[in-house]
Amino acid sequence: QVQLVESGGGLVQAGGSLRLSCAASGNIRSIGAMGWYRQTPGKQRELVAAITSGGLTNYADSVKGRFTISRDNAKNTVFLQMNSLKPEDTAVYYCNAEGVVTTRRRYSEVWGQGTLVTVSS
Repeated sequence: QVQLVESGGGLVQAGGSLRLSCAASGNIRSIGAMGWYRQTPGKQRELVAAITSGGLTNYADSVKGRFTISRDNAKNTVFLQMNSLKPEDTAVYYCNAEGVVTTRRRYSEVWGQGTLVTVSS
């Protein structure tokens, strides 16, 4: 019923920028929190950035000062502006939503399919 669709991934040179978008759909009334996670081969999925319904943000130390998370509640969309990209940022980025309330039920968490970000040196 609820789906998250990411877009904006691609190939970029070190020092460049990318903007990821994630749109949630499915008769949504509200979403408690939204965030971005990333995963590379052989490593666990890690939190990159998150934003609550009240606008409070949280970032991984490795991306502080370079990435900015934001959301548009009217469009049920979350964004991740990534600047000064490094090769270490290369990963599959996944969108996450928590506390998703629809006209029929509540979902504790929903995940997107992921979008690949590759940063070349």
